[in-house]
Amino acid sequence: MERPALFDELKALATEQRNPHSMHIDTAPVREILEIINTEDHLVPIAVRREIPYIEQAVHLIVEAFKQGGRLFYVGAGTSGRLGILDAAECPPTFGTPPEMVQGLIAGGPEAVFRAQEGAEDREEDGARDLKRAGVTPRDVVCGLAASRRTPYVVGAIRYARQLGCRTIFITCTPREEFPLEVDVAICPVVGPEVIMGSTRMKSGTAQKLVLNMLSTAAMIRLGKVYENMMVDLQMTNQKLRERAKRTVMIVTGLDYEAASRLLEAAGGHVKTAIVMALAGVSAEEARRRLARADGFVRAAIANEGPPPA
Repeated sequence: MERPALFDELKALATEQRNPHSMHIDTAPVREILEIINTEDHLVPIAVRREIPYIEQAVHLIVEAFKQGGRLFYVGAGTSGRLGILDAAECPPTFGTPPEMVQGLIAGGPEAVFRAQEGAEDREEDGARDLKRAGVTPRDVVCGLAASRRTPYVVGAIRYARQLGCRTIFITCTPREEFPLEVDVAICPVVGPEVIMGSTRMKSGTAQKLVLNMLSTAAMIRLGKVYENMMVDLQMTNQKLRERAKRTVMIVTGLDYEAASRLLEAAGGHVKTAIVMALAGVSAEEARRRLARADGFVRAAIANEGPPPA
């Protein structure tokens, strides 16, 4: 039987190699299994740190797109797709963004979030189709997620995005010199072979999650969504977030619980407005005016200044 080209391609991938440190894991006691996994996991943040210059470039692309009314689309399959959807889903409650601002697309559609749709990732044309259905425009940024860098669904999406004129980012756990796609920024944390050969939900998945945390969080900070190190654009959509909003106002202003609650009510439930009201000694209307002038940056609004430089 003739061996398909994909066999040799997979054989050469960094994510498909055997890990010499876990060769005996099948006979190891539970404690040792856990220690092997944990030891390998320690390599992940080191690999991500090496990619900070490229992550920085990607953040600038994302911020620029957001300021021009563009959106960020994560596109992936399997674990990578689910991680993109997770990061996108967390942005509205954390940073008060509209749901369409950061979106996640996964091969196989919403069902694939909960149950594996393994064949779906093999159709390159589906990646382009899903971006078309999402209404992607040249103002948007498309970020591909594929540990192996070869996933057809993701490759198809990136190629379509580039044809459209979008800025493109790709997060993969294969070496940069083995990355053949044309993209604006490639982020390549090389974490080494998985503890279980080819199980990229492990170190590769952890690396992708760390990078996504950095991309979305840094971008939102540069949009003024954070004051000091606190979320100040959160949406008070449940009891926990309502209480977190009050606690944030209390910490920043020194007010007690009742006073912070009244201040938030006067601010229309908007944490930023409440903080500026208290620290600048102004009305809600004036606080909102200052925030508008400062592009949402609380420090600048308190000082009645324009936004900080990019």
